[in-house]
Amino acid sequence: MAKLTHEDILAYLEVATILELNDLVKAIEEKFDVTAAAPVAVAAAADAGAAAEPTEVNVTLTEVGGTKVAVIKAVREITGLGLVDAKGLVDKAPSVIKEKVSADEAKEIKEKLEAAGATVEVK
Repeated sequence: MAKLTHEDILAYLEVATILELNDLVKAIEEKFDVTAAAPVAVAAAADAGAAAEPTEVNVTLTEVGGTKVAVIKAVREITGLGLVDAKGLVDKAPSVIKEKVSADEAKEIKEKLEAAGATVEVK
Protein backbone atom coordinates (compact mmCIF):
# COMPACT_ATOMS: atom_id res chain seq x y z
CA MET A 1 0.00 0.00 0.00
CA ALA A 2 1.33 3.40 -0.98
CA LYS A 3 1.82 5.85 1.84
CA LEU A 4 -0.46 8.89 1.69
CA THR A 5 1.09 12.31 2.21
CA HIS A 6 -0.50 15.19 4.06
CA GLU A 7 -1.07 16.88 0.73
CA ASP A 8 -3.02 13.84 -0.54
CA ILE A 9 -5.24 13.83 2.52
CA LEU A 10 -5.85 17.58 2.35
CA ALA A 11 -6.61 17.38 -1.36
CA TYR A 12 -9.22 14.69 -0.67
CA LEU A 13 -10.79 16.73 2.13
CA GLU A 14 -11.09 19.75 -0.17
CA VAL A 15 -13.11 17.87 -2.78
CA ALA A 16 -15.12 15.51 -0.56
CA THR A 17 -18.80 16.19 0.04
CA ILE A 18 -20.26 16.65 3.50
CA LEU A 19 -21.78 13.17 3.34
CA GLU A 20 -18.43 11.64 2.42
CA LEU A 21 -16.72 13.48 5.26
CA ASN A 22 -19.43 12.36 7.68
CA ASP A 23 -18.90 8.74 6.59
CA LEU A 24 -15.15 9.19 7.03
CA VAL A 25 -15.58 10.49 10.58
CA LYS A 26 -17.85 7.55 11.45
CA ALA A 27 -15.34 5.08 10.00
CA ILE A 28 -12.50 6.66 12.01
CA GLU A 29 -14.61 6.52 15.18
CA GLU A 30 -15.34 2.82 14.67
CA LYS A 31 -11.83 1.85 13.57
CA PHE A 32 -9.99 3.59 16.42
CA ASP A 33 -12.77 3.47 19.06
CA VAL A 34 -12.85 7.24 19.54
CA THR A 35 -15.59 9.87 19.60
CA ALA A 36 -15.35 13.08 17.61
CA ALA A 37 -18.09 14.75 19.70
CA ALA A 38 -16.13 14.85 22.97
CA PRO A 39 -13.75 17.69 22.02
CA VAL A 40 -16.70 19.74 20.79
CA ALA A 41 -18.49 19.34 24.12
CA VAL A 42 -15.35 20.32 26.02
CA ALA A 43 -14.87 23.37 23.81
CA ALA A 44 -18.49 24.38 24.32
CA ALA A 45 -18.11 24.04 28.09
CA ALA A 46 -14.93 26.14 28.00
CA ASP A 47 -16.71 28.82 25.97
CA ALA A 48 -19.61 28.83 28.44
CA GLY A 49 -17.19 29.29 31.32
CA ALA A 50 -15.45 32.14 29.56
CA ALA A 51 -18.75 33.84 28.83
CA ALA A 52 -19.78 33.59 32.47
CA GLU A 53 -16.81 35.68 33.60
CA PRO A 54 -16.48 38.97 31.72
CA THR A 55 -13.00 40.36 31.11
CA GLU A 56 -14.00 44.00 31.61
CA VAL A 57 -16.44 45.23 34.24
CA ASN A 58 -17.78 48.49 35.62
CA VAL A 59 -17.55 49.44 39.31
CA THR A 60 -20.61 51.34 40.54
CA LEU A 61 -20.97 53.12 43.86
CA THR A 62 -24.54 52.29 44.91
CA GLU A 63 -24.69 53.79 48.43
CA VAL A 64 -22.34 56.10 50.29
CA GLY A 65 -22.96 54.82 53.81
CA GLY A 66 -22.31 56.72 57.03
CA THR A 67 -18.74 57.85 56.34
CA LYS A 68 -19.08 60.12 53.33
CA VAL A 69 -15.68 61.79 53.83
CA ALA A 70 -13.88 58.43 53.82
CA VAL A 71 -15.72 57.41 50.64
CA ILE A 72 -14.77 60.68 48.93
CA LYS A 73 -11.11 60.09 49.88
CA ALA A 74 -11.29 56.54 48.51
CA VAL A 75 -12.88 57.75 45.26
CA ARG A 76 -10.13 60.38 44.88
CA GLU A 77 -7.46 57.74 45.40
CA ILE A 78 -9.06 55.32 42.93
CA THR A 79 -9.93 57.79 40.17
CA GLY A 80 -7.30 60.51 40.58
CA LEU A 81 -10.04 63.15 40.57
CA GLY A 82 -9.87 66.37 42.54
CA LEU A 83 -11.85 66.90 45.73
CA VAL A 84 -14.77 68.71 44.08
CA ASP A 85 -15.14 66.14 41.27
CA ALA A 86 -14.85 63.18 43.66
CA LYS A 87 -17.45 64.74 45.99
CA GLY A 88 -19.78 65.30 43.02
CA LEU A 89 -19.41 61.66 41.98
CA VAL A 90 -20.17 60.45 45.51
CA ASP A 91 -23.13 62.83 45.85
CA LYS A 92 -24.67 61.46 42.63
CA ALA A 93 -24.63 57.84 43.88
CA PRO A 94 -25.44 55.46 42.32
CA SER A 95 -22.64 56.39 39.94
CA VAL A 96 -19.99 54.55 37.97
CA ILE A 97 -16.58 54.95 39.58
CA LYS A 98 -14.52 53.10 36.94
CA GLU A 99 -15.52 51.63 33.59
CA LYS A 100 -14.07 48.69 31.69
CA VAL A 101 -11.54 47.54 34.27
CA SER A 102 -10.24 44.02 34.80
CA ALA A 103 -12.01 41.78 37.30
CA ASP A 104 -8.95 41.85 39.59
CA GLU A 105 -8.78 45.65 39.57
CA ALA A 106 -12.54 45.84 40.18
CA LYS A 107 -12.14 43.57 43.21
CA GLU A 108 -9.45 45.86 44.65
CA ILE A 109 -11.59 48.96 44.05
CA LYS A 110 -14.60 47.31 45.65
CA GLU A 111 -12.54 46.37 48.73
CA LYS A 112 -11.25 49.95 49.12
CA LEU A 113 -14.71 51.48 48.82
CA GLU A 114 -16.31 48.95 51.16
CA ALA A 115 -13.54 49.56 53.70
CA ALA A 116 -14.54 53.25 53.56
CA GLY A 117 -18.16 52.29 54.32
CA ALA A 118 -19.69 52.39 50.83
CA THR A 119 -21.83 49.81 49.04
CA VAL A 120 -20.41 48.82 45.66
CA GLU A 121 -21.68 46.79 42.71
CA VAL A 122 -19.45 45.20 40.08
CA LYS A 123 -20.97 44.24 36.71
